[in-house]
Amino acid sequence: MARTITQPSATANAGPAGERAALQRRGLLLNALTIGYNVVEALLALGFGAAAGSVALIGFGIDSVIEVSASLAARWRLRADVDAARRAAAERLTLRLVGWSFLALAAWVAWESVEALWTREAPEATWYGTLLAALSVVIMPVLARAKRHVAIGLASGALAAEATQTSVCAWLSAIVLLGVGANAWFGWWWADPMAALLMVPIIAYEGVQAARGVVTCADCAGACHAAADPVA
Repeated sequence: MARTITQPSATANAGPAGERAALQRRGLLLNALTIGYNVVEALLALGFGAAAGSVALIGFGIDSVIEVSASLAARWRLRADVDAARRAAAERLTLRLVGWSFLALAAWVAWESVEALWTREAPEATWYGTLLAALSVVIMPVLARAKRHVAIGLASGALAAEATQTSVCAWLSAIVLLGVGANAWFGWWWADPMAALLMVPIIAYEGVQAARGVVTCADCAGACHAAADPVA
């Protein structure tokens, strides 16, 4: 994609600086697409979840809201890429914001799921929620893969964490699809809160890793290490 961008001069964007600028532009575009999709996804999931009383769908919707917040933090990190000092500060803060947002979501989903199982609160079937989860299963891995490529190119652990969050969203979509679908197809009311509970360890693990500043993507971690090594 970067090779097809019209450049103002032969030297203005040549070399590593030009490649980095192209990656930054691509990252901002992917970031905008992620924010736009997640805003729509959040509104629909929260609406369908509230109407059906689905803990899994509501948790999925809140995850989308949190991902919008994380994407806004990642957008700030991308904007700061041109300045090395601002880039380092944005990197640390973005990682922490992503991590703590994960942990907040994990706590909420765990509480709501256990409460739903304890009270045996059966959600209504929602085919619209099932379709939304299925759509996200297709879209989110594509976005995550593209954003991870940008994170590796920019050697950014924060952007890698945000790309991981998009990958987690894809896994959550699959879990929600199973839970909501099982309730809709077979009437298994417990499948919905159980699906939500299955999300908790995945969300919590990624939250702890990001809050500690650990990059869970091996390729991104290698790129970040190489960028930090003056010999590399």
